[in-house]
Amino acid sequence: MTRTLNPGSTIGILGSGQLGRMLALAARRMGYRVHTLAPEDDTPTGQVADRAVNAAYDDLDAIRDFARGVDVITFEFENVSATAARAAADIVPVRPDGEVLHVTQQRLREKRFLADHGFPVTPFAPVATREELTAAVARIGCPAVLKTAAFGYDGKGQARVDSPEEAGAAWEAIGEREAVLEAFVDLEGEISVIAARGLDGAFAHFGVVHNTHRNHILDVSVAPARVTEGLTTDAVRIARAILEAFDYVGVMGVEFFLARDGRLMVNELAPRPHNSGHLTVDACRTSQFEQQLRAVCGLPLGSTEYLMPAAMANLLGDLWERGEPDWAAACAIPEVKLHLYGKRTPRPGRKMGHLTALAPTPEEAVAEVLRARRALA
Repeated sequence: MTRTLNPGSTIGILGSGQLGRMLALAARRMGYRVHTLAPEDDTPTGQVADRAVNAAYDDLDAIRDFARGVDVITFEFENVSATAARAAADIVPVRPDGEVLHVTQQRLREKRFLADHGFPVTPFAPVATREELTAAVARIGCPAVLKTAAFGYDGKGQARVDSPEEAGAAWEAIGEREAVLEAFVDLEGEISVIAARGLDGAFAHFGVVHNTHRNHILDVSVAPARVTEGLTTDAVRIARAILEAFDYVGVMGVEFFLARDGRLMVNELAPRPHNSGHLTVDACRTSQFEQQLRAVCGLPLGSTEYLMPAAMANLLGDLWERGEPDWAAACAIPEVKLHLYGKRTPRPGRKMGHLTALAPTPEEAVAEVLRARRALA
C-alpha cells in the first residue's frame, strides 16, 4: 500500500518558473514545505519556496542531494532529463515518472507513442536530413509544418512549408536539426483537457477549455468551451486513455487540434499543469495546482466543479514597452483577478502573469478579461 504524504511533508519541484510558483502556493496553503531546483537565481518558485537550490538539471550529484531532502519530486516543466529523474527516483518517489518525461520532451517520441497506442494525431514523418525532408514533403504533402523534435515551445522551432520548393528554407530556419514534418490542419479551433490521475488510478478532469493563440503563444483560454457534448466526451475519453497508457500520476495538459470537419487530433502533451488551466485557480473548487499536489502526495483528488464560467488572458512582457502597466485600472474591475509571476525583467513574448475573469457566461468572461487587459496599457 502506497504511503500518503501528509501535510508537513516536503515537495521537491524540478524547475522554478510560474507553474512551480503556483504549485508551491497551493502546497504552502495546505501545510506542505516546498524545495525547488533550477539553474537560475531569484526564480518565481524560489521566491515562495522554503528552499531554492541553484544547480543544473544534468548535475546528477546535485539532483541526488536535492532528493535526499524531500519526500516526493515532481516537475514544473518537461525539459528535465530522464536521466536526472531516474537518479532522483533511486532515492525518493518521482511523480510523474521519468519515462513520461522521456516520451513527452521529444516530439517524435511523443508522436510515435500516441500513434502506436491508437490515439488520433496529424499525419507526420520523421526528418533527420535535408533528403529525408524532401521525401517527407512528397509523402505528407503541402501545406505542412516542420517542427524541431526537441526544445520547441510557443511556436519556436517551427517553419511552414507551403510548397516543395520551400523545404530547404524551412530546414535552414529550424537550424537543420532533427525534426518532425506534420500535415497542416484546417482548424476550427484548439482545445485542451486538463486531467489528473491519482496514485490509486482515480481520474478527474476540468472539462474542455477553448484556447486562442497570438504569434503561436497562448493568448486567451475560456471554460467551459462552447463545444458539443459529444466532442467533450471524446476529448475527455482520449485524455483519460492517454494518462492510463502512461500509468500516470499527476496533472497533464492534453492539447487538441479541432479540424473543421469535426475531427479531434492530439497536438501535444504537457506532463504538468498547463497554461490553459490557470483559470482553475479562481474558477474551480480545486485548482489544477492543488490537484497536482493531491495526486503526487497520494491524497484523494479534489472536485473540479466550476463555480462560474471563466476566461484567462496571458500578460506578456510586451505590456511593459511603454512603462509599468496600470494595475489599478485592471483591479478596479470586480470580476477580474490579477496573477503576476515575480519575474524581474519583462521581454517581448515572455509570460509575466495573467488575468482571470469570472462571469455568468463564457462570452461575458472573455469580454471582461480582455477589457481588463486593455486597461493595463
